[in-house]
Amino acid sequence: INRLVQNGLLFSYATARSYHTARKCTAGLNAKIPLIVYNGALIVDNETGTILKENTFSESQAADILELLQECGVHPIVYSLIDGQEKFSYDQTSIPAATLKFLNQRRGDRRDHPLIGTEHLLDGKVYYFSCIDEAERLLKADQLIQTRFGDICNQVCQKDIYSGDQWLEIMPAAASKAHAARQLKQLTGADKLITFGDGKNDLPLFEAADECYAVANAHPLLKSAATGIIGANTEDGVI
Repeated sequence: INRLVQNGLLFSYATARSYHTARKCTAGLNAKIPLIVYNGALIVDNETGTILKENTFSESQAADILELLQECGVHPIVYSLIDGQEKFSYDQTSIPAATLKFLNQRRGDRRDHPLIGTEHLLDGKVYYFSCIDEAERLLKADQLIQTRFGDICNQVCQKDIYSGDQWLEIMPAAASKAHAARQLKQLTGADKLITFGDGKNDLPLFEAADECYAVANAHPLLKSAATGIIGANTEDGVI
C-alpha cells in the first residue's frame, strides 16, 4: 500500500474504530489523506490526530437517546469530546459481561473515563453510543430508536464478525462513512471512489462508491451490494 501511495494512489480508511485503536492495526501504513473514524463521526489528520471535522449530537438528542436505552435496560459506552479530548464514558456499576470484555481490552487507554452512576455520562459533545449486550435487548432498542429518532440517528445493529458479540452503534445522522468519503473525494479532487469492506456498517459506504469490493468473510448483505468479492482479510484481500 505504501508503494502504491508513493506512486500516487489516494488511500485512506474508514473505520468504526477510533483514531487511537485504528493506528495500532495500521502502524507503518503511510495514508497521507485524512482518516474517517467512528463510522464517520470524526475526520482526523492521519499524522497528527487533529480532528478536522466533528459530527455530534445536540445535548437534547443525546439525552433522549440515553433515556430510551435506559428504558430498554441497555447500558452504553458514550463517546464524547470533553474539553476537546476524546473520551469514552460508562457507568462501571452497570456493565454487561460483553461490554466488560471489550473494556478490558482497552485498559490504559487515555480515553477511558469510568464513572460511578450516570450523572456525567453525557458530559462534553457526544458523538457515539456503543452498546454490547444480549441480542434481544439490543434489537428491541434498535427498533425503538428507528421509530422515535430515525431522523437524527444513524445506527447499526449487528453481530461482530470476529467476536460474535451483538453490537448496537448509534451516531448522529450527519455521521456516516459514506458522507465522509464523499467529503474526502471532493477534498482530494479524485474522479473515482473505490471502497472495500467487511461489515454491515459499510453498506452506505458501498452505495456512495463508484466501485465496491467485499472481502470473502464479509457480511452477506455487504456481499450482495458489492461490485465483486475478493479474498478474505486473512489473505490480504484488499491489497
